[in-house]
Amino acid sequence: MKGRMIVLDHVSGREAAALLVDGKLHDLLVDDDSAPRPGAIFRGVCDRPIKGMGGMMLRLPDGETGFLRAGKGLKPGQPLLVQVTGYADEGKAVPVTDRVLFKSRYAIVTPGKPGINISRSIKDDDQRERLLACAHEAGVSDGFGLIIRSSAAEAQDADIIDDIAAMDDLAGTVMADAEGPVEALTDGDGPHALAWREWVEPAQVVTDAGAFEDLDVLGQMGALSSARVGLEGGAFMYVEPTRALVAVDVNTGGDTSPASTLKANLSACRALPRALRLRGLGGQVVIDMAPMSKAHRREIEGALRAAFKADMVDTTLVGWTPLGHYELQRKRERLPLPTGLV
Repeated sequence: MKGRMIVLDHVSGREAAALLVDGKLHDLLVDDDSAPRPGAIFRGVCDRPIKGMGGMMLRLPDGETGFLRAGKGLKPGQPLLVQVTGYADEGKAVPVTDRVLFKSRYAIVTPGKPGINISRSIKDDDQRERLLACAHEAGVSDGFGLIIRSSAAEAQDADIIDDIAAMDDLAGTVMADAEGPVEALTDGDGPHALAWREWVEPAQVVTDAGAFEDLDVLGQMGALSSARVGLEGGAFMYVEPTRALVAVDVNTGGDTSPASTLKANLSACRALPRALRLRGLGGQVVIDMAPMSKAHRREIEGALRAAFKADMVDTTLVGWTPLGHYELQRKRERLPLPTGLV
């Protein structure tokens, strides 16, 4: 099975989407109704400030509590439009921002931030001029800004203009509804909508019921229950979430050659984004590399940067600890894959 394939199906009654590359599971999205989805927009009500942190706790629909990091100038009882930025740790408030964005496949509408911007990854001047013309033809409401995403480079003009118009209409409707009690204004995108929005490279799309089983997606999902991840040359790593962090332990396996540790560590760097992505793991990540010389650290850092650059989940490379571990900070855009799902 060669090429890219997007499979849209349901697993145990949950909406799910899988991206296969040459038959191998490359990305996976599974819905979970236990928490607000990232991207959902609420009308919240300010509850109480967090002294010393400058933040504000908010009341959200369904009894949820939100935490806004920048709460300066807000008062208890004040209604406020906020957007969910990620999933919260168990027992903690939902992280939200008051910088609401309306994101689609080709465009992002930014209320309160006027101006038109084209993705920096689009370098061709003719393409940039074409996209700028599309942006001006579609237009956005007064006080709104617009970002043309990199995915628009290969899109038809009419599709881009329609996408901008749809996001502008949605933004106008939501932003005009800022006053009142707590209320959910948008739900955030589910797996099928996210797949359409984010997996933009050409791919075959399969929507048949039971496609996850027919294309061995379920079998590959079952393998994710194991913490062990096989690497090149017989090396392996364990990716294990704890309450505080995600621990990654890299091992060389049976290879005892002088270069075995560097090869194992480089292979782990290349495989780690996929391992975290498929398992829905985020937060603090600590990597215990196989023992190696400090002279190889720069090469490891370069491999990590290259690997995470193509990953859709924002990840910050923090650096080395005094004990020789490497630390990452990864946005919690997904919930961990539920046990016993398949």
